[in-house]
Amino acid sequence: MGAVSARLSRLDRFLPAWIFAAMALGIGLGRVFPDLGAALDLVKVAGVSVPIGIGLIGMMYPVLAKVRYETIGRAGNPRLMGTSLILNWIVGPLLMFALAWLLLPDLPAYRNGLVIVGLARCIAMVLIWNSLAGGSAELAAVLVALNSVFQILTYSVLGWFFLTVVPGWLGAESTGLDVSMWDIAKSVLLFLGVPLVAGFVTRRVLVARRGAAWYDGVFAPRIGPMALVSLLYTIVLMFAMQGDRIVQLPLDVLRIALPMLIYFAVMFGIAFALSLWQGLTYEQGAAMSFTAAGNNFELAIAVAIGTFGIASGEALAAVVGPLIEVPALIGLVYVSLALKRRYFPAAT
Repeated sequence: MGAVSARLSRLDRFLPAWIFAAMALGIGLGRVFPDLGAALDLVKVAGVSVPIGIGLIGMMYPVLAKVRYETIGRAGNPRLMGTSLILNWIVGPLLMFALAWLLLPDLPAYRNGLVIVGLARCIAMVLIWNSLAGGSAELAAVLVALNSVFQILTYSVLGWFFLTVVPGWLGAESTGLDVSMWDIAKSVLLFLGVPLVAGFVTRRVLVARRGAAWYDGVFAPRIGPMALVSLLYTIVLMFAMQGDRIVQLPLDVLRIALPMLIYFAVMFGIAFALSLWQGLTYEQGAAMSFTAAGNNFELAIAVAIGTFGIASGEALAAVVGPLIEVPALIGLVYVSLALKRRYFPAAT
């Protein structure tokens, strides 16, 4: 582990400390400037605050610019793709729904927020964790793109189903989710499509001019820190907008956190076990596992706030997501590397 850590930049090596510092700074800013959240939320694009949107694009562009797009056609296989789709669009939503109803039976707003999170599949940060764990960047990009398409096509239907139909079957009061496919498509096209196109064009043009060796050995490392800096910037803004509620409701935060922690661990474990059963390489297994475990909290926050309001319990549950996901996924990076040493010693 020490050798792996030594290969990381200082920003990467101390990422947990930087993230907790960013959370604390965001909460502090929100308390010192109580109107900051409202000011940041004045201008929105695709339902997301523009300042946060800038951070999301900045977080994704360097990662997507590193992808070797010329190898994407060889990144996966039909069986792997089918397994990933089942994990993301059947197992994941069902697991989060079950955990929310089991552990939050008396808190319907938080429960709804968790369901919204469970339906928002990975987009941005999973690429960072996959990269830190040494997973296949090409396969992760393909799976993210695949999830993006399914997100556009199915989020509204699944949201209506899990928030309206299934609760009725269980004898509980239903809650309608009125969000169109186009609302979701705008978020995906903006926060995934724009940096994806920019990354593809950057690689295509610069590799043609300077060569792949220069691009991968010089340019890509130079822009790499931009992703984590943008991640920290985004966390500061998010917690500035909702951090005061987290401080005021610590027990509620813990109750929201428990099903999320179980969800991350179970989804990663199932995906990695399936990758071993299918005989995938470590790089493929790590990419599939992080894709299955990660969620698009940016979209979940946008849907929760846009549908239920910024002061709703649904919005609070969605905002708690990054607080839990960040340390949990960092922990899973180390778990993934330990599994690599155990099951793939030749690749270590």
